Amino acid sequence: MTIKRSHIVALALVTIFYLFEFVERIEPGLAIEAIATDFDLTHGMVGTLSSLFFWVYAPMQLMVGVLLDKYGARRMVVPAIAMCSLGVLLLGLANSPTLAAIGRMLSGFGASFAFVGALYVVNHSFAPKKFAVLSGLVNSVGMLGTAVGAVVLTDAINAQGWRPVFIATGLVGLVLFVLAILFFKENRQTIANQPADRLFAGLRDIVASRRIWAIALAGALYYMPVNVFGGLWGQSELVQDHGLAPVSAELAVSMVFFGMAIGSVGAGALSDWLGHRKWIVASSAALSGMAYAVAIYADTSSVVIIGGSLFAAGVLAGAQMLTFAMAKEGRSTAEAGRVIAFVNMIGIASAILFQPLIGALIDMTGGNYRWALSVVPVCAFAASVLILFVREQRHPDHR
Repeated sequence: MTIKRSHIVALALVTIFYLFEFVERIEPGLAIEAIATDFDLTHGMVGTLSSLFFWVYAPMQLMVGVLLDKYGARRMVVPAIAMCSLGVLLLGLANSPTLAAIGRMLSGFGASFAFVGALYVVNHSFAPKKFAVLSGLVNSVGMLGTAVGAVVLTDAINAQGWRPVFIATGLVGLVLFVLAILFFKENRQTIANQPADRLFAGLRDIVASRRIWAIALAGALYYMPVNVFGGLWGQSELVQDHGLAPVSAELAVSMVFFGMAIGSVGAGALSDWLGHRKWIVASSAALSGMAYAVAIYADTSSVVIIGGSLFAAGVLAGAQMLTFAMAKEGRSTAEAGRVIAFVNMIGIASAILFQPLIGALIDMTGGNYRWALSVVPVCAFAASVLILFVREQRHPDHR
């Protein structure tokens, strides 16, 4: 397969969009107390407000896969960037919880096209043997950018307040929207020319697959710590239980994303070299659960110890990307968008349950973050066990 400049530019733009939406995804976790004060919300309510992003994002994955397979990436991703940007702008400008909720949901709708759109470009513009490494690279850029962005934004929020920072984030997204209009090109030959009813029929087959469900649920449990600890409650836990300053706490939490930036590419390269996915996922998930447990339960205020544990957890969490390769490789290339989208939907849906649940547990226990976040290592261990029951297989398209 010949790699064209337009393929590289398209992958770069959609990867930056993934980075942008991930920063936007975790932003409420950088200003929990300020948002709660502005809108007079409890911790459980803030968790619910944050999770509204995922209430839209997760079910949209079923449509995203079908739409990408039918219409291609450009016609879906470019307007999605605009919606994602307008959503965070509305949240920053909102004067009521209702408007804030609408903004959060609009962001979730636009963001739902980012990650799957990037993997769609990888699948249709590059050789199949490069999928694990390039999908890991996409995730790596997103995590690295988020790690740096979260620390910078935490400092900016402390200095300027959360609203100006959220508004500025939205404006940056609109700049990306303009760049995508100008430079995002796509080869029409990569777009499936199938009737919509046949695309949905294929989706029914995917939803009926017990193998894909097992992979998706394992991926969801594996990714839950990133969404819940890294994406919302980690900074507050380190401030409350370990006595860290907010910026120091976010620096430690950002180690999860720095680690994933390395682990995503490393796990993809290792699995391609060995020719296996399952055992890497199983062992890495179990070890990541141990690393999270150290960060949460260790009686220390050392940023080095806590950050080091979270960095290790992030490196090991990078192997979660292999669940997409495992699911995709069992199906034909024509189904790739729908398979990836379905697995991503289940994976991201964990935030719908666990972000507000942990907030409610914090309220119920009088602010006991450590106890509430015990579910983080438990989910990682559960993912390790579940993936052992999945049989690895290859479709002829991917050999």
